[in-house]
Amino acid sequence: MTDVARAIAAATSVAASFDLPANDAIVLHNSNKLALRLAPSDVFARVAPVGQEVAQFEVDLAQRLTAVGCPVCPLEPRADPRVYTRDGFAVTLWTYYEPVTPHASPVDYAKALEQLHAGMREVDVPSPRFTDRITEAEEVVAEPDRSPELTDADRVFLSGRPASLRRAIDDCGAVDPSAIA
Repeated sequence: MTDVARAIAAATSVAASFDLPANDAIVLHNSNKLALRLAPSDVFARVAPVGQEVAQFEVDLAQRLTAVGCPVCPLEPRADPRVYTRDGFAVTLWTYYEPVTPHASPVDYAKALEQLHAGMREVDVPSPRFTDRITEAEEVVAEPDRSPELTDADRVFLSGRPASLRRAIDDCGAVDPSAIA
């Protein structure tokens, strides 16, 4: 059984534990995390190998941002708001929303971002250093098992991007807010 198949089985098992039918799992995105639409219950599931996820951080942040009225996707209300572990995977369940057509206008998009950033200033959540996220991206690109859909050409192209971004951030004197005591 492939890792994707195992991850899908873990997500459908978690959904089933809440009587959320998940006869069909549609892969929406597959990179270092797997994003699934579980049907017919219309649940959005995020799945990552245990130890390679930031699931608890995402759950905590989503709950706090939702509480202050930010435009973020809430956790699935028919399940307990937490991280579930199955077969070596961390699974979180979220509300699924159909894609919006037509796409949001640039003005509406900017307003939503403004509202999100205002809410982020109100919540006190310890967050990983952005340089840690750059390191994680470098590791994902370097390990074909963690990024199986990348072609060799894409892998070569992307392998130098995180380091150059880190240098650009350091060169402009940006201060990582998580580093401030």
